[in-house]
Amino acid sequence: MDTTQLLKGVLDAAVLAVLDDADGYGYDVVRRLRSAGLEEVGDASVYGTLRRLYSAGVLSSYVVPSDEGPHRKYYGITPQGRAMLETQRKEWHIFSGAMSALLMKGAA
Repeated sequence: MDTTQLLKGVLDAAVLAVLDDADGYGYDVVRRLRSAGLEEVGDASVYGTLRRLYSAGVLSSYVVPSDEGPHRKYYGITPQGRAMLETQRKEWHIFSGAMSALLMKGAA
């Protein structure tokens, strides 16, 4: 199964979930998503998602100076973002339960 289409539908929730654990900069978020099992996530998709979620007010950002290279822009989840994540968690639970029931129906 090609998971890229599935990933597009859940990337907002995945990014919010990663940032709910701890603030992070762009490539850090990419790395954490990949280490969580989303190996096919693209850098550009994550950076675009971060910018879009920031514009929507569900993420905040701040710059951290670095002695070893360019400054890094960190993102953190806002209270509005936490509310959005909670809604997405509930919706995912319902959706994944329905899909599991459908897919396992004939397999048992």
